[in-house]
Amino acid sequence: MNWKVRLAKRAIDVVAASIGLAVTAPLFPFIAAAIKLDSKGTVLFRQRRAGSLLGVDRVEGRTSYRFVEFDMPKFRTMRADAEKATGAVLAKAGDPRITRVGRFLRRTRLDELPQLWCVLRGQMSLVGPRPERPELLNNLAHAIPLFEERMRGVKPGITGLAQIHLGYSGAAPPGSEVEKLRDALVNPFKLEEAHGAEADDMRLKLLYDLAYTATLDDFKTYLMTEMEIILKTPVTMVRGSGR
Repeated sequence: MNWKVRLAKRAIDVVAASIGLAVTAPLFPFIAAAIKLDSKGTVLFRQRRAGSLLGVDRVEGRTSYRFVEFDMPKFRTMRADAEKATGAVLAKAGDPRITRVGRFLRRTRLDELPQLWCVLRGQMSLVGPRPERPELLNNLAHAIPLFEERMRGVKPGITGLAQIHLGYSGAAPPGSEVEKLRDALVNPFKLEEAHGAEADDMRLKLLYDLAYTATLDDFKTYLMTEMEIILKTPVTMVRGSGR
């Protein structure tokens, strides 16, 4: 990462996270009350997430990836026992584990507001690839070539290029240009056994994440991209284009 980019990115993170927390803090009691009234369980949900790539290990022919790990807080959007029977799995469209209030919080991205504290602490950045769960990230890195590269030398972000162009889970919005190219992007060889794979949306996310990380080597390109993402994020929240 360009040194000028590194300094500018941290300055933007500290200023934006401080302002963001000050502006949105009055919403927290109302969000908390809505969550408690809608379903049983805690208001805040902490989950282990993977940050920047630390290295790659190869033991007995098997590759594993090491990432910086941290506890990421969110407003709870799923039932308290959401993974009791399944363990760690990716959320998907129409996921029955998501509560009524949780669906609204995800569409508007309000569930991610507590992560501004992670930005202030330096665990996350305001803009960057979304942090995945360590146990899922290793599996995705084996299934999707270069998937781990999206986190090389970059912190995970609350918002990002993928977040403003794709749905909450990474799905292409209906009628968008990327949806028209989806099949060519996620299954270019038309393999029947690969059609509809759980990792398809993650392949689309990867394209946007790699495009963003490529901007970090040039200060002017980075600044233009960063400002575009920051300015478009409130629009994405108001439109509720997540799911």
